[in-house]
Amino acid sequence: MANDMRIIVFTGKGGVGKTSIAAATALRAADLGRRALVISTDTAHSLGDSLQQELGPEPIRVADNLDAQEIDVHYSIEKYWGEFQKFMVSLFKRRGVEDVIAEEVTILPGLEEGASLLWLSEYARSGNYDVVVVDAAPTAETLRLLTLPDAARWWVERFIPLGRTAARILTPMARPFGVSGPNVEAVDSVQRLFDTLDEVRAMLADSAISSMRLVVNAERMVVKETQRTYTYLNLYGYPVDAVVCNRLLPETVSDPYFNAWKDRQAENLTLIHEVFDPLPLLTAPLFPNEVGGLELLRELGRALYGDTDPLDRMYEGQTHSLERHEDGSYTLSIRLPFVQKGQVELFRSADEITLSVGSYRRNIVLPRALWPLEVQSAKLQNGALVVRFARSGTSG
Repeated sequence: MANDMRIIVFTGKGGVGKTSIAAATALRAADLGRRALVISTDTAHSLGDSLQQELGPEPIRVADNLDAQEIDVHYSIEKYWGEFQKFMVSLFKRRGVEDVIAEEVTILPGLEEGASLLWLSEYARSGNYDVVVVDAAPTAETLRLLTLPDAARWWVERFIPLGRTAARILTPMARPFGVSGPNVEAVDSVQRLFDTLDEVRAMLADSAISSMRLVVNAERMVVKETQRTYTYLNLYGYPVDAVVCNRLLPETVSDPYFNAWKDRQAENLTLIHEVFDPLPLLTAPLFPNEVGGLELLRELGRALYGDTDPLDRMYEGQTHSLERHEDGSYTLSIRLPFVQKGQVELFRSADEITLSVGSYRRNIVLPRALWPLEVQSAKLQNGALVVRFARSGTSG
């Protein structure tokens, strides 16, 4: 897979202006001579409205160097999963299930989100773009999308071997009766797709390629939800390199009616600095009109980035680090900003640990050197979970 393409994902609470920020970023990159694509994974598409262009399920040219696409779930499933789904539908139909119901029940958990990820793989392989900017769905949906490759492991470990065995055993038995048995090629196609999801997951977790950017408004409730999002992105190892505060009242607004609003925004802007430092903070003003069309998007891009390149990696930081000590023990540090004692649970198996924060879970595969060691302690220190591995009986 080509690694020259940059991926920038904008996510945040619904209604904060992610779409305009994403479109402005992609247009800014295009104006700087980059081959840019902006895509929307939100089912409530507004990217076409922001660009004031009619968009479709495949990329279309909307400006010099800039293409845009609104991901259509059903189109994407047919494009990437069609062979497997037709195979599964045929099995259900033989059992008397209606066509429509069969199509619904054969969509694997996370399949819709996975269709969006598979586009990224295609674009990385094609080399047609220098940057893909993703206008992601609101935070909960985005987290489901980003955690899909981990969830897919269940299907890989259970369904794939079962399907391949069934194809090998049942197909010869079914053929004399004029009935098609399971298609091993369809099962293999699912294996390839899950392998591709793993590749995309690695690509999105690689800070040399991808950046997550959090979009907020200067409102306390929005900031609190975005803090949780930042925690979960760190839990899954996705690199966040900036926070964007959108729709700030300009200093030039002096009407007394807005003074209280400006004061609250100033307080919450201080809060944003406090909770997200050392991440860079980009700001954009509240425009007098709804941001739509290329010219207003260009103005928004200039306000956000000034003379800087939107493709720059704005913050470099490790989400995980492993340190070996002289006594043979190891310390694994996992950044988990804003997590309090009692909010995180840790489970250990031979070759991995599982972290749970709220309803989200992450499996971290351990290097072989840690397999014979035991978890001696796990402590939250300075925004990180510090796990110490040592041989049984070693004091810490």
